[in-house]
This record gives sequence, C-alpha cells and structure tokens, in this order.
Amino acid sequence: MNQTQSPTNLRVVYCNCTYAKVVPEETKQHVLRELTASGIAFDAFADLCRMSSRKDPALKELAMSGDLKIAACFPRAVKWLFHAADASLSDGTHHILNMREQRADEIVPLLLEGRPLNKGVAT
Repeated sequence: MNQTQSPTNLRVVYCNCTYAKVVPEETKQHVLRELTASGIAFDAFADLCRMSSRKDPALKELAMSGDLKIAACFPRAVKWLFHAADASLSDGTHHILNMREQRADEIVPLLLEGRPLNKGVAT
C-alpha cells in the first residue's frame, strides 16, 4: 500500500477487486499499468470490500484525508463500503470512477487530472 499524496492534496485510490472479481481483468490491469507509469502517488488496495468487512482503519484514514479519486466499481457500492466501515465519505470530496462499466481509456485521464472531477462524470 502506498500512502502518499499527490502535490495537489488530491489522493488517488485504486481497488484491484481481488476477491469479488467483479471488475474486468483487462480494465484493472490497464488502469494500474497507466497509474504506475504516470509516476503519480496513489494508494493501491487489494479489495475495498474485504477492507470494509474488516472495518480496516485505512478506510477511515482515507475518508478523512480530503479529496479522493477512487477507481473501483459502482459509486453507490463504494460509498456503502466506506459507510459500513464507519468511514463515510464527505459529499463533494470524492469522485468514484466505475471500472465495471467505464473503459480504462476513459478512467485513466480522469485519475491523472490534477483537479476534482465534475460531479456528472462518475456513474
């Protein structure tokens, strides 16, 4: 796990969905490869679902860290995972990109942007 922040205080989080396996493997690999190649700091987690079920304190730390861009699955599910771990995300400080439905070539540029996403981007 890489727990550093980008220079803009915007934190990028990547979920590998290791256990639930609901995100297409090709999408996950492409997004992770591009994030790594970009040189930006990001947090990579094996599975946010598992972290939530264990009430991992890292979720609370992420929720309190400020602006987040999260590459995972359905935004509603990700919000629920944080909430279930007593780490609710504040409105307007998080942007969840859906690797289940969006293409990697749509997700990567949005993750690499240095400013918050428009609220209409995430589904």
